[in-house]
Amino acid sequence: MSEIGMAQRVSLITLAVGDLERSAAFYEAMGWHRVPSPDGVIAFDLIGQTLGLYSRASLAEDLGIPADSIGGFSGITLAHNVHAAEDVAPILARAEEAGGRILRPAGDVFWGGFIGYFADLDGHVWEVAHNPFSPLSADGEFRWEGY
Repeated sequence: MSEIGMAQRVSLITLAVGDLERSAAFYEAMGWHRVPSPDGVIAFDLIGQTLGLYSRASLAEDLGIPADSIGGFSGITLAHNVHAAEDVAPILARAEEAGGRILRPAGDVFWGGFIGYFADLDGHVWEVAHNPFSPLSADGEFRWEGY
């Protein structure tokens, strides 16, 4: 009997949102493009993954839990790494212009990088980071020890 393990990857990130179209408009304002998806789901293909937006009520129903139990800071942040430190602040500004909330302005961090944080319209926390110890590939792919 063989054991099937879980491959080291995240294929789909699903964010529970209050208003699908409003949330989609936020990510489109950030420069992202939708891909065809079934009704009730809005998807954005990423490098090697997909970000899906799904209504909070529908996700709660899928999970079999009350809708009001989804919300608040979950302790998870999503990170968007960039090629250079000077790329961080403009992305934070774009998020703010699209209706997001800046949680930490762009600046140096103790481990030698340059980061900032914003929350999207539904409170999902994003880190925008330049990590000089993990250079991105030419197409922006990230690995912990770089390319």
